[in-house]
Amino acid sequence: MRLDQVRVELRPRSPWEAVELGMALVRRHARAIWRPWAALTLPAFALLNALVWAIDALWLAALAMWWLLPLFDRIVLFVLSRAVFGDAPTLRQVLAAQRSWGWRGIGGRLGWRRASPWRSIAMPVELLEGLDGDALRARRAVVVDGIQGHAFLLALVCQLFVAALLVSLLSLVLMFVPTELLSESARAMWALITEDPPRGAQLALNFALWLAMSAIEPFFVGAGFGLYLNRRVRIEAWDIEIALRRMRARIAQSAVLALSLFALSLMLLSPPVAAQAGQRIQDERARAAQMSPKAGEAATPPAEEASTLARVFGEDAVVDHRPFRQAVKRAYEDPLLNRSRTQAGWEPRNKKVPEPPKDMPPWLRTLVKVLALVGEYGLWLLLGVLLLALALTAKRWWPWMRGIGGGAVAESEIVQTVAVEPEALPEDLAAEARRLWREGRPRRALALLYRGSVEAMAARIGVALVPGATEAECLRASRRMPDADDRSAFARMVRVWQYAAYARHLPADDEFESLLGELSQRFGWAR
Repeated sequence: MRLDQVRVELRPRSPWEAVELGMALVRRHARAIWRPWAALTLPAFALLNALVWAIDALWLAALAMWWLLPLFDRIVLFVLSRAVFGDAPTLRQVLAAQRSWGWRGIGGRLGWRRASPWRSIAMPVELLEGLDGDALRARRAVVVDGIQGHAFLLALVCQLFVAALLVSLLSLVLMFVPTELLSESARAMWALITEDPPRGAQLALNFALWLAMSAIEPFFVGAGFGLYLNRRVRIEAWDIEIALRRMRARIAQSAVLALSLFALSLMLLSPPVAAQAGQRIQDERARAAQMSPKAGEAATPPAEEASTLARVFGEDAVVDHRPFRQAVKRAYEDPLLNRSRTQAGWEPRNKKVPEPPKDMPPWLRTLVKVLALVGEYGLWLLLGVLLLALALTAKRWWPWMRGIGGGAVAESEIVQTVAVEPEALPEDLAAEARRLWREGRPRRALALLYRGSVEAMAARIGVALVPGATEAECLRASRRMPDADDRSAFARMVRVWQYAAYARHLPADDEFESLLGELSQRFGWAR
């Protein structure tokens, strides 16, 4: 796999995005996939049905076609693996490759791993990475790890789509049946399929199954290939490697350009400037030769080195190294520089060496492991039984637990939906409501209007509302009023009352007067 020639954007995706990527690849290369698929599966379908025709067991042909799907899945994987990292192969290339490519591990895919839900992910590992033995098993486990659930759901959904397409193809026959004969035709078709069907019906059923599998199986393999690519991107950081390769290519292009410019500048350098540079180099070499000591001269004598102190410190300078040596000796004798110390103590004369612990016998070690497992899972099982018992007996102990609360809880302010008061409504309801509003008791005024509206509505439709009826019940009852204006006025009153009671949003003075006037007009209240 050459990552520098990849044709898709390789980046870490979620598993379902990877499934969509694989299906998009199948749609993009549909012609390159289904042409060789039909070229190989149709002859196999005809051959299998011809072989079982003689023994009158055409259902074996359908079972064999389904069982041999991993053999034909190599077509889809071959096309997609080449198309992602290059150009899609032609029909001739795909058919030629099927003779030698993809036969590794075919026994396992057609045998004990045929019903594996992770077949679509494991097949790219087996056919594209060239591993065998323990390395293949370890690699397959690493790739499948973390996406087993998505692969299982993918396999389940694809099988359900195959079943749905098969039922749809069978139901397509009923579209050509007249409506008056539909029930009889459906019963006849069901009997034709289930009760000793003729060979023609069995062959048609096998062909419908082949069509359904041919439509869904490439998408199943493509989605598994998308999951495989996404898993390798996450494990091997393909996106980072591709970015680094592109960066290296850009740097290489820049380096080539810089080297070209440097070579061009050297070529354009004038000969006089080069000659001057050479002369300057020769002058520097001559000056360095003059400054260096001659080979015949002797080194500085020790007497001159000894007189250096006299020239620097004067004639009174005395060269004596003894004080320096004494200072160094005292420094080394400092206990702060020597961290070692002697400590005296008592120790037993015959000191016993502890014996290493003896290993337990294998049977005892096995018994301990079994007891540990039984204890661990037994505790979890006991916890599960306890939770189940609590859930089953919740009706008995839950009310008792609710009554254990310490102390009475202060009740919050409760707003009554319908203010039912024992006293009757005033004769002049509009004047009383206006008086309450002007006295600064707007909620009482709106409650009075609401009570009056409810009683007027109930009297107009001739029903008796239950005590404590909610606003919704009153609105449903008001729909029986014959006049639309009455229904609109009552709905407006309910809406204003709800805003005031629950949202604490009171209407303005002019809005209150407008509401009062409308209600007085509709329900016949005196103003």
